Amino acid sequence: MSTERVVLVTGGNRGIGRAIAERFVAAGYRTAVTARSGEGPEGTLTVRADVTDAASLDAAFSEVERELGAVEIVVANAGITKDTLLLRMTEDDFDSVVATNLGGTFRVVKRASKGMLRAKWGRVILISSVVGLYGSAGQINYSSSKAALVGFARSLTRELGGRGITANVVAPGFIETDMTAELPEETQAEYKRTIPAGRFGAADDVAGAVVWLASDDAAYVSGAVIPVDGGLGMGH
Repeated sequence: MSTERVVLVTGGNRGIGRAIAERFVAAGYRTAVTARSGEGPEGTLTVRADVTDAASLDAAFSEVERELGAVEIVVANAGITKDTLLLRMTEDDFDSVVATNLGGTFRVVKRASKGMLRAKWGRVILISSVVGLYGSAGQINYSSSKAALVGFARSLTRELGGRGITANVVAPGFIETDMTAELPEETQAEYKRTIPAGRFGAADDVAGAVVWLASDDAAYVSGAVIPVDGGLGMGH
């Protein structure tokens, strides 16, 4: 496996994105992360970017290209939630989540694809969620944005699959992060009862799947949805 390749992880300063960046650094990849604030893990280049702003992303990519080289692997991880039931959900609650989670992915992948096409090699890895296909009350905006990533990856595979570029989706389930830690204990226990594995996952479980998809071992895998959810959704 060539580990000199350049990786960019969006939202790589905390949670799952940070764990993904750490795993790439440990494997020897030249790794950059985007962050609106804060810093990526040790060994990464942190660049400022807002995925809803194409100009800021272009500047961030240019900085990575100057410092590390052309981005060969992009992990679209940055995302937000604004959970509430449909009848209480405002236009902004819906539009802002879709603009970040889906629109942000579009902007990031479009910019990254230019270098990949020149190199005739690339890995596009989109971080979705079990709720994208499983559904979740109170998350119509979020689950819609995450389900859309499946169509995105599959359409991209049909466009660029002949150019040495793969596009895949990783769908995490309940992962131990700052967000899940804030849930009341009885809620956590209730969730765990629905997960065949009987526990929440670790961010590193997701990172392992992402780094595998980026590797030469996964060169013939494209348009796939890889569930990392302890059996909760099983890809659906």
